[in-house]
Amino acid sequence: MSTVTSKQHQEPLIRVVKRAELTAGRMMLLRLLAVFLSLVAGGVFIACVGQNPFVIYGTILSGACRSVMAFQGTVKIMIPLLITSLGVTLAFKMKFWNIGAEGQLIFGATCATYFALFCSGMNHVLLVIVMFLAGFIGGGLWGLIPAIFKVKYDTNETLFTLMLNYIALHIVSYLRDGPWMDPGSQGFPKIARFDKNASLDKLFGIQFGWLIALILVVVVFIYLKYTKQGYEISVVGESQDTARYAGMNVKKIVLRTMFLSGGICGMAGMIQATGSDITLTTSVAGGVGFTAIIVAWLAQLNPFSILLVSFLFSVLEKGSSVVQSNFGLSTDCADVLQGIILFFILGCEFFVRYRFVLRQKASCSGACRKETEG
Repeated sequence: MSTVTSKQHQEPLIRVVKRAELTAGRMMLLRLLAVFLSLVAGGVFIACVGQNPFVIYGTILSGACRSVMAFQGTVKIMIPLLITSLGVTLAFKMKFWNIGAEGQLIFGATCATYFALFCSGMNHVLLVIVMFLAGFIGGGLWGLIPAIFKVKYDTNETLFTLMLNYIALHIVSYLRDGPWMDPGSQGFPKIARFDKNASLDKLFGIQFGWLIALILVVVVFIYLKYTKQGYEISVVGESQDTARYAGMNVKKIVLRTMFLSGGICGMAGMIQATGSDITLTTSVAGGVGFTAIIVAWLAQLNPFSILLVSFLFSVLEKGSSVVQSNFGLSTDCADVLQGIILFFILGCEFFVRYRFVLRQKASCSGACRKETEG
């Protein structure tokens, strides 16, 4: 058998190859196509459960923005998601895979809760500032733990940060069932509701965490694009060897960036606990830390794109809850619909970077054919 035929048999039927860099227009076209296909696939699912897809999609949009109260509910969902997405962006820009935003958010909320419960007699403005600092430092320290092990022992940051999520969650469970249990709960395990002095004020009918989130979008954008530390993060993300050759202290950059990443996530926890929940519960994160990873990735780690994507995610979540109540669909149906849409949108990112190549038939000359026949 000829060499050509041998190579043909060895080559797989379908190969994945890296795509040449696409223009911004083609990338946008691919993403719009993914959104369209996700809506079509979601519509098929909706039709299979006996509902009109157009009515359901219309309800999702109107349910999220049909009134001032509905829009306020959408923004409340968006606040922790936006802030947490900005937090993980710092780590991801450095290619430090911080999957622990959920735990950093929880621990930041826990640290802020201490002051909300036991220092509620302080001046309101001072107390809010202290709780912000506690949330930031608590989340930062929780993010610093895996960073220390990474630079010292080269541990796997993905697994380390993931496991810390559950430790933070069980710390809240311990405090809820023990030291911080509400004495007036008659044995029911819960933490007392915060005093009004320890809760965030409202601005335009929504706790002012939304203003903090918008400020953070600008701050993170400027930090990453126009500061020396932001440049160092990019260089370390591209190549740690290059960063060392340029005289950068890679260990210091990793530790500093993970402290900031965890700190921002911790601020999201503080805002959620003192602004929306007005207490600390085991559901304070509610999966936000994991959704933030998807948001940051879809937005290409651009803070302003994160603002848009997190808003669209919040519209989907808020609108889905309205669909559940209006049409009697279970929460599972809403989750499946969200999953279908996310599947297509995330799958689109694969085709932006890669493409499939089919195995081609080898062309043989007359001599090659004779050799094969012989």
